[in-house]
Amino acid sequence: MKNRFFKTLSLVLIFTAIACQAQERITVKGNEFYKGDKPYAYIGTNYWYGSMLASKKIGDRKRLLRELDLMKKNGIDNLRVLVGADGGKYDFTVRPALQYEQGKYDEDLLDGLDFLISEMSKRGMYAVLYLTNNWEWSGGMSQYLEWNGKGPVPVPNIPPNTWPQFMSYTEQFHSCEPCMEALNNHVKFIIGRTNAYSKKKYNEDNTIMSWQVGNEPRLFTVENEVKFTKWLNNIVDLIDSLDKNHLVSTGSEGKNSSNDSMEIFERTHQNPNIDYLTMHIWPKNWNWFKADNAEATMPTTIENAGKYIDDHIKVANNLKRPIIIEEFGLPRENENLNAGASSVYRDKFYSYIFGRVAESVKNNGPLRAANFWGYGGEGKAIHPDGKWNPGEPFTTDPPQEPQGLNSVFNGDKSTLEIVKKYNVELKK
Repeated sequence: MKNRFFKTLSLVLIFTAIACQAQERITVKGNEFYKGDKPYAYIGTNYWYGSMLASKKIGDRKRLLRELDLMKKNGIDNLRVLVGADGGKYDFTVRPALQYEQGKYDEDLLDGLDFLISEMSKRGMYAVLYLTNNWEWSGGMSQYLEWNGKGPVPVPNIPPNTWPQFMSYTEQFHSCEPCMEALNNHVKFIIGRTNAYSKKKYNEDNTIMSWQVGNEPRLFTVENEVKFTKWLNNIVDLIDSLDKNHLVSTGSEGKNSSNDSMEIFERTHQNPNIDYLTMHIWPKNWNWFKADNAEATMPTTIENAGKYIDDHIKVANNLKRPIIIEEFGLPRENENLNAGASSVYRDKFYSYIFGRVAESVKNNGPLRAANFWGYGGEGKAIHPDGKWNPGEPFTTDPPQEPQGLNSVFNGDKSTLEIVKKYNVELKK
């Protein structure tokens, strides 16, 4: 009995040691990421719903663990995750919300975030956690405006609201002192948290690679550049002051968040506390790619993506920092929402993006990683039009988009094979 006890104890200590070794801190040196003392380059994914799937009340922890294991099997060890939604009262938005009223939090969803991070740590995975959202689908900046007297959020998918109306509304955030202060308080609350499962303070947990200001913060108008830049610098400096152990990033799309100006993108990212740069590429949304004319528009899609990447690499070189393509996606053929449907053009696009990362890493360039949008695991569209309603399976397509549109499900095997192939190559 004693021998069996010591054997068991030895195994526990071995696995603990392995886990500790695997979870080295991610840092930046020059234009490279390092995991411990070794360069770190990767193909990761977006998994915004991870903490919600980890919820005891509205999630599915068994599904979460299966999905984490399958991602790990395909070499995916870097997940970009939404900390949590705000508000949660409108259709086409994430519900329930982590911050359901300003400064009030759903304890079950906080517990879900803890559980997700703890399980990622066991698998040697890393999280990029974004703290707010420029867009309405998780509340974000527009919800702070509503909370502070600017009127109801004009959710674009709810008539008669429009996208220009929403953008004009959200631009007010960078002039709304109580809104910015409320977000600062949210940042302090989250970064100051201690994980209920691992007992680690968030600001000391190596599972977290980076704190990210938000999803796609943008100027909206050139006239707003000064106010936007002041706000961005202030919140970046706040994050850095609260946590000296982790990287800080902005979550910018790049040129598309900067009024189509690379000069503005570079000016707004001068702050040395921004450890690395980001860019997002959305060919369908930007009218490069047409699903009903895929073969004819694919060459232009690749050409435009290449130019976009080149422009951002120049800024990364100027600022002497690494850069990540941390969002990009493409639908399956004819925008089919179902797993396993033909994805020839998506696979071509993914291969091009991953190839650019591999080429840059080989040539010691600043482009070091990509996070595709995104991994949908076992999720699926329930309705023919793809609309999501509370209680239905989560996918990586936010509630304002058809479920399955950009998700890579477990059944999208050809795409996952490409992901695995490039992760094997990058980890050599």
